[in-house]
Amino acid sequence: MTPSPPEDDDDHSGELAERKMRFLFALRSRGVTDGRVLTAMERVDRGVFVKGIFALRAYEDMPLPIACGQTISQPSVVGLMTQALNVTARDTVLEVGTGSGYQAAILSQLARRVYTVDRFRRLVREAAELFTQLKLTNITSLTADGSFGLPDQAPFDRILVTAAAEDPPGPLLAQLKLGGIMVVPVGQSDAVQSLIKVTRTASGFEYEELRPVRFVPLVEGLGAE
Repeated sequence: MTPSPPEDDDDHSGELAERKMRFLFALRSRGVTDGRVLTAMERVDRGVFVKGIFALRAYEDMPLPIACGQTISQPSVVGLMTQALNVTARDTVLEVGTGSGYQAAILSQLARRVYTVDRFRRLVREAAELFTQLKLTNITSLTADGSFGLPDQAPFDRILVTAAAEDPPGPLLAQLKLGGIMVVPVGQSDAVQSLIKVTRTASGFEYEELRPVRFVPLVEGLGAE
């Protein structure tokens, strides 16, 4: 006869399931209503991307520190940015700021191909290991200065920037396809930033302000790590 699992294992798995259920409820209550985005965020376990002492807080709606002085974004902000990007299954997406890899993993559930770049080699390496572990084969991760985009792979249907610039970067705007969408935090300080949705039209660019946010700054050049 197969022995029953220890009671504390049952308690732990039940508690984890409850945390994940609260996590999805929090997303909906904060405006993430797109069914495809919610499904993607249900499939991608944020707990895999949060390490060390912060692992227990992986399912709370808050940003958390990661290596290289960076952060993993608040889940509701990840959801709202992804929702604003309106990714389709045919799209090629550029993400500027790989960080933990969590946002790229969400995008991989929605897009045909995701290119993600970060200025820190360590973050790119660790994220790539997680993508392999999770069998996310449609993500290409590269160490590069994201403020210049990826000219060799351009143009892109969608561009998502997870660091704040003073203005939407010109090289990224130039790499956006006609009809394409870019979502980028814009602000001159870490205290006052707005999330902007940019749509490229035949006559130029249309800008829509979405909500106040707080992101690390978009920095040119490669990081030391």
